Amino acid sequence: MKKYILPALLAGVMTLSGCCGKKGSDCTAECNEQPKTEENMCKNVSPEDLAGICKAMDMYVNAAVEGDSKVARSAFAEGATISHAENGKLICLPIQALYDYYDTTGKQPASYEVAECSVAGDVAMIRIESVFGDAEFSDMFALVKDGDDWKIVSKIFQAK
Repeated sequence: MKKYILPALLAGVMTLSGCCGKKGSDCTAECNEQPKTEENMCKNVSPEDLAGICKAMDMYVNAAVEGDSKVARSAFAEGATISHAENGKLICLPIQALYDYYDTTGKQPASYEVAECSVAGDVAMIRIESVFGDAEFSDMFALVKDGDDWKIVSKIFQAK
């Protein structure tokens, strides 16, 4: 199953494109080979920032594939949250709820495609369409650069 990763640098413009979902793959290099499209642009992102954002998103998805929250923990900031609406009511939980999901569910196929990307200096907003096992989601992430690392500070999702 293919998974799609974050924007990749091509001719000075960041683009969103497909990448093999193999654990440990060099997604940035593979994505650089993909064609640029107008609807898939993420501008003004340095290669270093792109690599950091890709790393955080890949850890998020690989945690589901591995069925192990330890894989995702370094992608999230301490105090990160996960939120959604349930029966019209806002639910906000500490990120531990996501870690519990990974550990309870166990290994499962997971994939994603980046739908939107916006980066402004040390902050980023990423929206992905994801599949975890049989469940489909629209996920939105707020990331903040912490030193050299990008950390997810908030995950907001809508089950489809």
